[in-house]
Amino acid sequence: MDDPPWRHPDPDAVQRMHQVLGDRKWLILTGAGVSTDSGIPDYRGPESPVRTPMTYQEFVRTAEGRQRYWARAHVGWSRMREARPNATHTALAEMERNGQITGLVTQNVDGLHQRAGHHDVVDLHGRIDRVVCLGCRKVTTRAELHARLAEVNPGYESRVGDVAPDGDVVLAATADFRVAACKDCKGDLKPDVVFFGENVPKDRVELSYALVEQAEAFVVLGSSLQVMSGLRFVRAAHKRGIPVVIVNRGSTRADHLATLKLEAGCAETLASRGGALR
Repeated sequence: MDDPPWRHPDPDAVQRMHQVLGDRKWLILTGAGVSTDSGIPDYRGPESPVRTPMTYQEFVRTAEGRQRYWARAHVGWSRMREARPNATHTALAEMERNGQITGLVTQNVDGLHQRAGHHDVVDLHGRIDRVVCLGCRKVTTRAELHARLAEVNPGYESRVGDVAPDGDVVLAATADFRVAACKDCKGDLKPDVVFFGENVPKDRVELSYALVEQAEAFVVLGSSLQVMSGLRFVRAAHKRGIPVVIVNRGSTRADHLATLKLEAGCAETLASRGGALR
């Protein structure tokens, strides 16, 4: 079977990217398209099925909603924790070490940038490997909660279902799943991520805006920019007049703001001969 076109970026477009960016240092925004090569599906890629993620309001409203979420997430975590950084993650970590980038803001919650060796990452939407209590706000590890859930739900994680983008698995029935509460205050536990319908913490937003103000160029990798949490920073970069380059499979909400848009895979673009990584 032939490789899809995005596996082979247009050499002229890659050269144009090099010309646009020149010797500037980049601020990078990454989205789900960066992690698809690690086996984590995205919501809005060309081959992605329609998904209806749980909202924050659904999660906090009923015990049944939290039960459904944690049952699916418990099965999915066994797969999510096995994901490994791919060529894009390692290339960006190398760029950080070489001083080629001024910052990295990610919309992903998988922690793969850090596992690849990247140090200064703004986790805009939080981290799936952490858990926060909605009562006392204590933060614990997902590994600890997974062990507790496995103890009270023996064999549950072996159930089979389609993997969803947020690391959960689609299950037909979850009514028999037992949810664990906070060990300290018995409050409800939530993954330390920003759900749909929830606001990104103010300090992360302010830090990201500050990075835009310091940037010489803004590069978006693997994001359709359909949600405002990432789009606003592209708008800020465009307003500043610095080059904006978008690399994504499929259209984005900010194509009209881009100095250059490449319809290509992230890893392939970064690794292309004559591209930005030399």
